[in-house]
Amino acid sequence: MSRPEGAPLLASLPAGYRALVVGARGAIGSALVDTLRTDQRCGGVLALSREPGRQGEPAIDFNDPASIAAAALQLRPQAPFHLVVCATGALHVAGRAPEKRLADLDAATLAQAFSINAIGPALLIQQLHELLPLRERALLGVLSARVGSIGDNRKGGWYSYRASKAALNMLLRTAAIEVARRRPLAVLVALHPGTVASPLSAPIIGDADAATPAQAARNLLAVLDALPAEGASGTFHAWDGSPIPW
Repeated sequence: MSRPEGAPLLASLPAGYRALVVGARGAIGSALVDTLRTDQRCGGVLALSREPGRQGEPAIDFNDPASIAAAALQLRPQAPFHLVVCATGALHVAGRAPEKRLADLDAATLAQAFSINAIGPALLIQQLHELLPLRERALLGVLSARVGSIGDNRKGGWYSYRASKAALNMLLRTAAIEVARRRPLAVLVALHPGTVASPLSAPIIGDADAATPAQAARNLLAVLDALPAEGASGTFHAWDGSPIPW
């Protein structure tokens, strides 16, 4: 999704909005942090990862659910946050490539994929949705993947990655329904960043065309900014704003 040169980055959010980026040391996460810090309308960006941040940000480790609750408690005095983006995900789990055949399935790999790609983000939403404003527009996006679409699955393969991202999509959609009861102006969405040049995708994409992390970050923020106030929460969108079937 293109944005006119010089246009505000997140014009739909109030001036002085505060942002949280989880997975801030990954390629897309770090680009999101850098991009948001260039926005003069942004009142502050906190960058969360598995290590404590330079500004005193708490560590979050999806393999340690208690760290998510502890981080939310530490962040509560700085709330509300008008923008939360979970930029995490794992394609290769425990050094294993995505499964191409049923014969490649492994219980431990499946469980770890679900822990990283679905359970961790769901617990994050559980804790952080209470840090969103009650009566102002807020945006909460999680990085999913087009291959997590059941309706768009025509090639098969990639069992654990597809299934864990599909689970993330359902968890996000279900959470959006509940969150809307107390925060009707909050928009929760699943986002497909497209093909991005990053360590996660490098073994897969080879020499294929790919967006830089900086381009991906601006695309994702543009999609979030353009989401309407009504009817958008609990939906799934690609990097160009187009809807993706569940």
